[in-house]
Parts: sequence; structure tokens; C-alpha cells
Amino acid sequence: MFWKLQEDVLNKRDLELLIEFIKSTSRFTQFTNVRKFEEKFSQWQKCKNCVYVNSGSSANFLLINALKELNKWLAGDEIIVPAVTWPTNIGPVIQNGLKPIFVDVNLKDLAFDYERLKKSITKRTRAIFVTHLIGIPADMPLIKKIVNRRPIAILEDCCESQGAKIGSQNVGSFGIGGTFSFYWGHHMTTVEGGMICTDSEELYKILLLKRSHGLARELPFKYHEEIRKKHKNIDFKFLFLTDGFNMRNTELHAEIGLSQLKRVDNYIKIRNSNYAYFMELCGKYGELILLKPEGISSFSLPFIFKDRIKKMQFQKFIAKYGIESRPLISGNLLLQPFLKTYYNPKNFNHADFLHNNAFYIGNNQFVDTERLRMLSKTMDEFFKKR
Repeated sequence: MFWKLQEDVLNKRDLELLIEFIKSTSRFTQFTNVRKFEEKFSQWQKCKNCVYVNSGSSANFLLINALKELNKWLAGDEIIVPAVTWPTNIGPVIQNGLKPIFVDVNLKDLAFDYERLKKSITKRTRAIFVTHLIGIPADMPLIKKIVNRRPIAILEDCCESQGAKIGSQNVGSFGIGGTFSFYWGHHMTTVEGGMICTDSEELYKILLLKRSHGLARELPFKYHEEIRKKHKNIDFKFLFLTDGFNMRNTELHAEIGLSQLKRVDNYIKIRNSNYAYFMELCGKYGELILLKPEGISSFSLPFIFKDRIKKMQFQKFIAKYGIESRPLISGNLLLQPFLKTYYNPKNFNHADFLHNNAFYIGNNQFVDTERLRMLSKTMDEFFKKR
């Protein structure tokens, strides 16, 4: 395969550091290295608190579970979600006994159809779960304006959009909590891993508890003495303040994260340079819909065709040249078997359009001038024949 979605993202220095770390420690489960990675990521994201977990999917689940407890949400309360997103943005809503309310997307930033978002808010709306899709920031100022002063939490999934900005502010910092993924194919990797970022101290405390079984000792040391006094009849070592899970990550994965974080800004710069060139290529052909957002942190190179047949033909055409591709995330997620039985997939026109007319190819720090020139020649060859 000439052009994969992602390459071997762990370089020689990453592996050397990992080997050095393994030789220097006898503690591999969550400990000081995890905390160091959280602190460094907090500085990078410009937020007060970070909680490192075992995946971006776990980050989504833990955030919703913690907010449900903190805000006393009831079974059946509603969380508004986009019709085009990753399944683990929806699963945690259902798994926590809440009701996802699906809203169609738009074709400019691939986030909500903002007019339909307004109309979807009810008395039972407790949160809006925003997805910043394929590196493109949603219109967070508009979403906050729509929410206004209503007690509706704004959550941000930034798993594909680490480093995307609105003005000078990073996505993931506009709501009560933002989630990130460090899966192999994302902007930086810890192989598997995710992060929850929040400026709320109360939410931060619940996240720490729930990440590790609900254990009181997981809280910052400054809270320990007060808790000991309040629960004198229970040994503090095994004091459980809430229900919880085991969503911890390891010292090894944190070591990789610390190494990768030093280079992620450069990775984003390369990705965005590739994306700008890609937009120039696409601009030559009227058959393609262009996405030119401000503040992008490009995750992939999306092809959105006005004609479905041409999309299918082109996707097969580039495969012959060794260019790997994928659907544009879920397309209309409500067409997927795990939701289709329970939800009506109709009346999501833009989600349907992306489902049928769009796909993407990989964009990362390994996409170079040679590949982009080859893509240009391939596109010329295809479109000139048609």
C-alpha cells in the first residue's frame, strides 16, 4: 500500500525512551508518570485539570457518567448528539441510561445543523455533545449562544481534532469537559489512550474517583484528611466514595505520550500544510465540495462529491494506485444496525449525503510532496477522462 491511513508513528527515539524507562522502574501501573503526562497535557491544552484514561471511548463514557452523578441527571434525560459521529459518542449516552437526540449536520464544518439544534432543545435536554469532526472546529460561540443561560452542559469530543482552534482558544475548552484520543491513527499516540480536560475542580474529583473504582485515595492529597475525618469507621486505603470503573492507563503509555507531545505541534503544522495543498487540488474540479474552515487541525483529506456515482468510481480508481480510504466516519449513524432498530434514520439529509457521497484518505506527518504530487496526477487523470 503506497498511501496508508497512518504509518509507523512510534519513531526510534520513542522506542529508546520506552526501553530506558522499562529498565529504570519497577512500577508499570498508573503512578507518577501518568500524573506527569496529565500535567504536561494540561499545559499544552491550557486547561486546569486532565485525567488520563485507557482510550478516547472511555474518556467519553467517564465524562458522561461523572456529569450524570454531579448534576443528578435522571434516566431518560436527553443528550443532543450529531447524526455523523463515532459510535462511542452515542454508546456512553445509552449505557448511562440517557436518551440520545440526533440532529442532522451541516456541510460547512460538519457539526450540527444549527437551526435544527435550536429546535431540538427541550425541557429534558441536559447536555449537547459536540463532535469536532476530522479536525474541523464546530461553531462553539454559536452553540454557547444557542444554549444561552439554560442549565445545559456543553461537552466536546476532540478525538480527531487535537489542536484545532477558534481564534486562539483550543477546542475542548469551551464547555464543561473535552475528550481526546491518542489511538494509533490520531494526531499523536500513546498506542491506546485518552484524556479528559476540564476547568471544573468538582468534575475533576469525580473523574479521578470513577477512573479507579471510586477509591478516595485517588483524589489529590489535599482532600485526604477531611475525608478521613468524615469516614472514620472505614480504612482510608479501601474507602469508596462513589461507584467506579477501572479505566486507568499505564506508566508505559504515559512515557510514549510525553515523548509524542513534544512533537505534536509540528505534526499538526505538517497536516495543515498538506490540507491546504489538498484544497488547491480539489478547487480545480467543480464536482467536489470544499471544506475550508478556520482553525483546522487536519485529521484526514476528505473527498465530498456532488455525484454519488463519481464518488464510487474515484474511490475505486485511487485504490488501484495504492491509496487507502475510509467512509467519512459513520455517514448517517442511524443507518448502522445497532441504532437502526430503535431510531428512524430518515430526515437526516446532510448525513445521508455524506453517507453516500463522501470518503477520506489519510493525512499525517508522513504525507509528503511526492505523495501529494502523485495524488494531483491521479486526480487529473480521473477527471479529464470524465
